[in-house]
Amino acid sequence: MRMHIELEDSFVAQIDRRAGARGRSQFVRQAVAAALVAEERWDSLLSARGSIAATGHEWDADAAGWVRQQRRGDRRRTG
Repeated sequence: MRMHIELEDSFVAQIDRRAGARGRSQFVRQAVAAALVAEERWDSLLSARGSIAATGHEWDADAAGWVRQQRRGDRRRTG
């Protein structure tokens, strides 16, 4: 589908430096695709917000100690 968009001259100049005048459309397509993926990721993160209880975890009293214990308990860990 074709679409008409307006961009500031400075944006077009930057696109041309990166993609060349003949690569503008592909550059804009890739930028829009990347922006949509990022927006979907934020939507997922925001929808999960609050799904884990704020208290009642093994690590509440000493998070750093809990992490150390987890690392030491992993026999695959080296170093």
